[in-house]
Amino acid sequence: MPNTTPTHNFRQILGINFFNGNASQAAGLLQHGGLLVVPAAPALKNLPWDTEYREALLSADVVITDSALMVMLWNLLERDTLRRLSGLEYIRELLRSQDFCREAFWIMASSTSAARNISWMREQGLEVGNDSYYVAPVYHRPVEDRELLARLRERQPKHIVVTIGGGTQEVLGLYLKQHLSYPAAIHCIGAAIAFLSGDQVRIPVWADRLYLGWAFRCLASPRRYVPRYWDARHLMPLLTKYRDRLPEVMRSLEAQKADA
Repeated sequence: MPNTTPTHNFRQILGINFFNGNASQAAGLLQHGGLLVVPAAPALKNLPWDTEYREALLSADVVITDSALMVMLWNLLERDTLRRLSGLEYIRELLRSQDFCREAFWIMASSTSAARNISWMREQGLEVGNDSYYVAPVYHRPVEDRELLARLRERQPKHIVVTIGGGTQEVLGLYLKQHLSYPAAIHCIGAAIAFLSGDQVRIPVWADRLYLGWAFRCLASPRRYVPRYWDARHLMPLLTKYRDRLPEVMRSLEAQKADA
């Protein structure tokens, strides 16, 4: 996909080329297809150990700055003015277009999520066909889904929206990009649509702009999200050490114990 955006609209952080712009500009970069990912801090901290996730981020055409922790720490370390672009802001931009909604195929995390998300979109007057979504199975590494691939090859939707968990959806997105025979725009947005539909806690625009989405999730489901976001603190020493450089590949403690 040709890149006509000025180079100053990107920042290399942890070896990943992050887009520094608004939602409309980011969506515009996928006019001719490509892979967009929205990495959050809990997954970003795994760059040295999760090689498939690492490859997916390196192979993406657009990587947006969803992680508030990463943006704040980067700006502090580098005295920069990196702009945060959340997955929630990005999906709001996409849903403003009826053409997008008519041409999109959704990969949902569960049948319950699919029902709530589609119902909400239809309540907003957005067109979503009964055959325009797919309920994803539980993926294991390496990620592969021949049934999904067959459906996409048959339908050839212009937009594919992946709404499953971070760390896995990016790997699935790269798998689809590598195996589809046409230039689809693949948007890996995670739970962003769920924040609008009520499938997860609703996050107001003001809270998202103030970097408080994580707090809403923690208050709504503390047992699930407090450990996750607490674990994300490991991104801080990683970013402090490597800054713009790609972290070296390390072996997990589990792998080391298995070989011991």
